Amino acid sequence: MAEAHLSKGYEPKDVEDRWLDHWRENQTFSPDAELEDGQPPYSIVIPPPNVTGTLHMGHALNLTLQDILCRYNRQKGKKVLWVPGTDHAGIATQNVVEKALAQEGTTRQELGREAFVERVWQWKEEYGGKILNQIQRMGASVDWSRLRFTMDEGLSRAVREVFVQLYEDGLIYQGNYIINWCPRCHTALADLEVEYAEKEGGLYEIRYPLASGEGHLVVATTRPETMLGDTALAVHPEDERFSHLIGQTAIVPLVEREIPIIGDSYVDREFGTGCLKVTPAHDPNDFELGRSHSLDSVRVIDDAGIMTEAAGSAYAGLDRFAARKQVVRDLEAQGALASQKKYLHNVGHCYRCDTPIEPTVSKQWFVAVGPLAKRARDAVADGKTRIVPGNWDKTYFEWLDNIRDWCISRQIWWGHRIPAWTCQECGKLIVSREDPTVCPDCGHTSLHQDEDVLDTWFSSALWPFSTLGWPDETQELATFYPTSVLVTGFDILFFWVARMMMMGLHFKDEVPFHDVYIHALVRDEDGRKMSKSTGNVIDPLDMVAKYGTDALRFTLTAFAAMGRDIKLSEKRIEGYRHFMNKIWNAARFALMHLPGDMGEPEPDPSDSLVHRWILHRLEEVKQAVGAALEEYRFNDAAQELYQFVWHEVCDWYLEMVKPELYGEDEAAKNRARSVLHTVLREVLVLLHPTIPFITAEIWNSLPGVGERDLAVEPLPASRPHLEDSSVQESMEFVQEVVVSVRTIRGELNINPSLPLTTLVRTNGEQADVLRGQEEVIRFLARIDSLQVDAELEAPKGAGTAVVRGAEIFVPLEGIVDFDAELARLEKELAKLDKTLQGIQGKLANANFVNKAPAAVVDKEKAKAAELEEKKAKMVTLQQRLQVMSG
Repeated sequence: MAEAHLSKGYEPKDVEDRWLDHWRENQTFSPDAELEDGQPPYSIVIPPPNVTGTLHMGHALNLTLQDILCRYNRQKGKKVLWVPGTDHAGIATQNVVEKALAQEGTTRQELGREAFVERVWQWKEEYGGKILNQIQRMGASVDWSRLRFTMDEGLSRAVREVFVQLYEDGLIYQGNYIINWCPRCHTALADLEVEYAEKEGGLYEIRYPLASGEGHLVVATTRPETMLGDTALAVHPEDERFSHLIGQTAIVPLVEREIPIIGDSYVDREFGTGCLKVTPAHDPNDFELGRSHSLDSVRVIDDAGIMTEAAGSAYAGLDRFAARKQVVRDLEAQGALASQKKYLHNVGHCYRCDTPIEPTVSKQWFVAVGPLAKRARDAVADGKTRIVPGNWDKTYFEWLDNIRDWCISRQIWWGHRIPAWTCQECGKLIVSREDPTVCPDCGHTSLHQDEDVLDTWFSSALWPFSTLGWPDETQELATFYPTSVLVTGFDILFFWVARMMMMGLHFKDEVPFHDVYIHALVRDEDGRKMSKSTGNVIDPLDMVAKYGTDALRFTLTAFAAMGRDIKLSEKRIEGYRHFMNKIWNAARFALMHLPGDMGEPEPDPSDSLVHRWILHRLEEVKQAVGAALEEYRFNDAAQELYQFVWHEVCDWYLEMVKPELYGEDEAAKNRARSVLHTVLREVLVLLHPTIPFITAEIWNSLPGVGERDLAVEPLPASRPHLEDSSVQESMEFVQEVVVSVRTIRGELNINPSLPLTTLVRTNGEQADVLRGQEEVIRFLARIDSLQVDAELEAPKGAGTAVVRGAEIFVPLEGIVDFDAELARLEKELAKLDKTLQGIQGKLANANFVNKAPAAVVDKEKAKAAELEEKKAKMVTLQQRLQVMSG
């Protein structure tokens, strides 16, 4: 891009649009897959958002952190590939399209499978790019030329290859098993796709008569409708209350079914009545009991949540919840209901539609994950893959140690259809990479493909290698696999991370990524989870429109402390928008003093303390930022840069060099220009990974950089010869002296333009430093005279301060009316005391403290602390004034 001058104010929208177009048109982030000699690769695959999705603040954080890593590693000279893409999101996308069909007065069943799938593809083409445009809006430096979708042709081939290989390896099987079923979505759900929420229900104690006629057993349940499918009662074999009944039978009330009483150590003697009803068709634990005791399985609730004929004529056809009420009434009428009470318990819901799930026995496809899970566990335990922060290791291990086989079939139409066919003539099951036309056993051509599709997470588990061209051995795969790091939230550590580990190790014999960085949640300013129902959602796109992408990115980064949730507020984003303005204005000031034909001079600090100090600090910042990013301490990198740019470069250095820049000494002026150019140039490079737009725009106006794009500019070289810790101590001393004089002026409301005299009683090295920086001190403190001497007499009526043992005196006689100032302070203290007493009285009121919301009480406590601190400072000033007026 051609050089441009910076406008008076920073307008993010125009700048962002221009650079997004530039990077995309020039394919700045599209590397070839061939490595140059000694050039290391660096790769990340984007956690693919649902094609139905829109950008939320969690996405914004995730994208920002990934982009920082990618841009930083480009600066280090690595060949960086960041692969973008979206997930087909089977259940979610099908739900969206089905809702659209409902508005048109039709259904997918009326359309038929082929026409419905075509309709979903049409929807994807029309609306599926929304999230991608939003990813681009965040400045993500992904390679758009390698955009992938979990149902594109290449990934579909990879999915089929994996399914067939796992089947041939004996790791995929089909069987009747208890699964989580959503009666609304009409599909199986993996254990991880069930979300639990506390709901108030009932706890019902039911009497089961013994078949011998000699008494009964009482069983507690929260789901009395399932008793219609009971096929046993279970007790602990060592429970003295019931062990003598093992082997006898009981009668199921209402359906009058005779069932065995079994003994099993699974039964918790301390829970409930100590007696358990066993319904193998409708409870995962009961299913296992049923298998181990060869019990019958009676399915009394169908796929739509309706009671079946097996439930009995009185209940068949009823909705499961209506049946629950009827069963309770009938038990009560029969005298079989021992008790009922309200009961708070966890109820599983479908993660997509929030319908209560129904455990049910169904014929499904499963992955036997035992061997795969062991390798995935060992890879982290052995350090082949590192999880950061390390406290997530334990959670990862616990899940893999207790993993159950993975149900991978879903009873929907949108997704990868399972590549399995059944011969209608001989029943032969055919699993094939290519669509078969004849049965290999009987030669019959009547073959029926399995109706189910694969779990969405099955295809996304292949993402690190399928996106690079596998099963073909592509150059991308050879160069960029394993990937360098995965950046993700903890909520999909099991859904996705563990499964990618399993698949990567099984099919590539290598871990899919060297590091997994788990970022925290973005919450509201009070620490609450953001949700539409709470009304506390902060929309990242609204913030981008209002404050610019860079301000949002820097805010998220500055608060992305490892392992700590981010408390976000619009006020904080607005605050970092001011930081963008600060950078912009600092750059405009610098560019005013840098000639347009200036090259990139090597900085020449000569013997100037000011220049030596800022260059020393620049070297420290370069090292600190690099170390922080290498260790995923994003917030430390951001805070280091914020502190340096705002408080050291802008607040101090730019002010300190003004006398040279505006002076007549050409040698001093050129020295200042060389250092200023270096500092601005290298700061832009360091800031660029976090705030790419504003830095690129300023860089484009910087003399000497030519047509170079900041996005591919290498990190600035280190200059060890400029490191000098002694200049830091000297400069801090100078700064503290200036601040002391400014504080005296500010506390006493002395006009900033009124020149003051300053005396400093000190000797030795301190005196040398102050004399050497006299011009700088006079300019910054706005004093017309600086006297430094070890034998100075303390003048009467002077403001005083002590800095590192040096005594500072600012004569104020004739400048400050001490009596008037003391009167003003007395008045302000009385007003402050009144306000403070009011707040303290409120906090002393037990009713207020106990009944008011915690946030309100905390706010009042913070106010009181702030006022107390202010009062202490005023009292100190009052005492000093009394001494000065002496």
